[in-house]
Parts: sequence; structure tokens; C-alpha cells
Amino acid sequence: MSRVDLHLHSTASDGKLTPEAIIVKAAELGLKVISLTDHDSIAGIVPALKAVKAFPGLTFIPGVEISTDLADGEAHILGYFIDYTDPELEKALERFRDSRLGRGRGMVAKLDALGIKIDWSRVQEIAGDGAIGRPHIARAMLEKGYVATFEEAFDKYIGHGGPAYVEREKMTPEEAVALIVRSRGLPVLAHPFTVKDPEAMVINLKAAGLIGIEAYYKDNTPEQTGATLRLAEKYGLIPTGGTDYHGIGDSREVMLGGVEVPMAAAQQLIAMADRLTPRRKNVL
Repeated sequence: MSRVDLHLHSTASDGKLTPEAIIVKAAELGLKVISLTDHDSIAGIVPALKAVKAFPGLTFIPGVEISTDLADGEAHILGYFIDYTDPELEKALERFRDSRLGRGRGMVAKLDALGIKIDWSRVQEIAGDGAIGRPHIARAMLEKGYVATFEEAFDKYIGHGGPAYVEREKMTPEEAVALIVRSRGLPVLAHPFTVKDPEAMVINLKAAGLIGIEAYYKDNTPEQTGATLRLAEKYGLIPTGGTDYHGIGDSREVMLGGVEVPMAAAQQLIAMADRLTPRRKNVL
């Protein structure tokens, strides 16, 4: 069990556990440093910051995961130590969440045309107060027995290029990195092997302000982890990592803390944040 997990999702986006429950579970499992990185949402940060006060041995890093589109797929940018009170950041994320709503309706309509009948009201119920995302649609498909796993829902229907896929408002990876930098955060390229050419992406994003790359990830092979570590060393990036935990209960989901992430990854992030803004008030 790792003591570090820097990629977690809550009900503020498409996770199943509340931010408070994430904090409690992390503490129970003996983790020492975590980050909540909800998709296009910072709504879970304040509740998590309040909850972590009960666990002095647990350090919480405010974060976000911004989804961006490419011609041949998607790139996700993680932002650590963001100023979650920044109005520009909140306005941009709100726009993306609104876009997700229209996108979700479009996907449900496309699924209906394919003979997959799920209720939009049920998708909303699953999402609760969180920003509606594809995992909510996948869960509705699972409940109806149209797919056997979340992966099948994405691979066959709602993944990029799938028959029920719908595009949403776009931001380029470079724009996402710049937004995080402007919000006084540290941008990191998430799960780089969802990108066709990770090294070319790193070169472009490094120029925009990228400081790290997610080397330790649940879906990585040992070869991919090694390749990412070499990229990190070559371009002077901090190698971070996490489980991308959603708490969905799928038998194949990696548990919070289930990816071995070196403590040095968190220490390097914290040290860089301190150099930029000494002892930030939003780190507990």
C-alpha cells in the first residue's frame, strides 16, 4: 500500500465517495499525502480541507484534472496547489461543466438510437451534485446490463471515436497548462499513454509551464512506467502518480493507495510549491 496518492475523484465530479469520505478512507488506509483532482471541478476542495483537520498525519494537496481534446484522442492535465478561490479558474471550469451537461444528453440520445435505453434522469441521479461525466453514463449502462464493465462502455460506445461519443467545448492542453499556471498551480501531464506521442506532448507543454508527468499510474505496464521516468529525467519533470480512484466498486478498480508512488514525488511537489509561494495556506 502506497503512502501517496495524487489522483483521486469524488462526488464533486464523477467519483462515488464524497470529499469527506475520501479523506476518512485515506486516513484509515494509512496514507500520508493525497490530492483530490476532480474533473473540471474544485467544489470538493473546501469540504476536504475541513475534513482533513481531523487527521493531522494526512497532508492534503488541492488539485484539479482538466480534460482537453486532441485530434486523435484526449489529454488530461492535473493541477496541484491551485488557488481554488481564483475567479478565472472557477469560471473556466464552470463553462466546461455546462458543456459536459449538453454532451451527456447527446450521448444518451445517441445510445438510444443504438438501442441502448437509459434514462437521463437516472444519469442525473447517479451524478448527484457532481459534474456529469461519462462514468455516470457508463454506470447507468451497467445497471441495465448493456455492458459488463466500465471499460466495455468506453471501449464500445462512449470512448473517443465510439458510436455514442459526443465532443464538448474544447481547451487545448497548452491552454489548460496556462490556466493552471495563472491560478498559481503546478501543471502535470496525467496518464501520458492516452496520448499518441507523449514525448512531443511533453515538449509542447514544457514550454507552456508543465512541471511534472504522471509516471506511476494504475494502467501502466512496467515498461510504460520506465519510459515515463526517462521522459521525466530528460525534460526535468517531477514524476508523480496515483490511482485515478473513483470508488465505483468495479472489481477491477485499483483501491485508493493501490499504486506505489514514491514519497519523493509528493515531497518534490511540496518543495516546488513552497519555493513559489512559501508555506501555502491551502496545504494542511
